[in-house]
Amino acid sequence: MTWLAAASATVTPESTQQAVGYPSLFLLVLIGALVPVVPTGALVSSAAVVAFHQRAPYSPALVFVTASLAAFLGDAALYWLGRRGMRSRSGSRWLAAIRARAPEERLAGAREKLAGHGTAVLVLSRLVPAGRIPVMLACLMAGWPLRRFARGNLPACLAWAATYQVIGIVGGSLFAEPWEGVVVAVVLTVLISAVPGVWRRVRAAG
Repeated sequence: MTWLAAASATVTPESTQQAVGYPSLFLLVLIGALVPVVPTGALVSSAAVVAFHQRAPYSPALVFVTASLAAFLGDAALYWLGRRGMRSRSGSRWLAAIRARAPEERLAGAREKLAGHGTAVLVLSRLVPAGRIPVMLACLMAGWPLRRFARGNLPACLAWAATYQVIGIVGGSLFAEPWEGVVVAVVLTVLISAVPGVWRRVRAAG
């Protein structure tokens, strides 16, 4: 039983946390890309806080790779499902869900920007809260093949993951306890997400 005891001793709480945390982060971000109700930005920032406080030097890099890969695959899957709906005479529930989350005025703006700036708009759409779906629908309506969308969406997902990871690292660096950094990171991501909506209301009221 000596070897079993030695093996148990080498399994630290940190390694257990990593074994559970990274697959969970991947699945939640993937689901959040398909069904935009999961606060994926807050998830990435929270994971970055925890990684910042871990001793393993590669933890932040794993958070970045996991989050960006999950976001990219989720976007690609949703776009593929949307294209299937566009080609179908009866549409699909996935295409209907995409249309429901893209108000006409935002879709019109997305189509105009896409026509003028091409794939560069995808990067901005990933960074602006609630900007991803209108631009994705604009790409679908423009008839972009999946390969072209994926090529432009890759840097968008990398920039998105890096942005929210920086928010998490900043929050984690301010406090000694990880949970305090997580709270700050979540509050920051919620505030960032609320800014566009508040700005639109202010403009409408003015």
